[in-house]
Amino acid sequence: MSLFCHQCGTENADSATKCRTCGTALGNPYQAVGGGGSLPPGSVPNYLVQSILVTLCCCLPFGIVGIVYAAQVNSLLRAGDGAGAKKAADSARMWCWIGFGTGVVLELLLFAFYALMVIGMMASQQMGQP
Repeated sequence: MSLFCHQCGTENADSATKCRTCGTALGNPYQAVGGGGSLPPGSVPNYLVQSILVTLCCCLPFGIVGIVYAAQVNSLLRAGDGAGAKKAADSARMWCWIGFGTGVVLELLLFAFYALMVIGMMASQQMGQP
């Protein structure tokens, strides 16, 4: 069993009275329930907005995976599974970064391809002139 800080979401030992990260007093309302851990709604970021932006602007498949994990965060918090909510939030954040990185790499490759096409067309025009 663990205690989760209602301020920052850090997991602490069940005997802790203060959060090891931010020093907030820990109390029974946030004590672990059924091996999970209960956090108040909004205490764990869900990364839903970031996942949607990645889906629309960078990489559709990875953004959708991020949205799925992001959508789980609030329901897990309401169910009292703070550890599960934190894990889902971490997964959503990871897939956002993977999608963003993939999108950037693909855009750079596309830019390089277009640049090579332009250079090739310019070279072929110069060779065709007397």
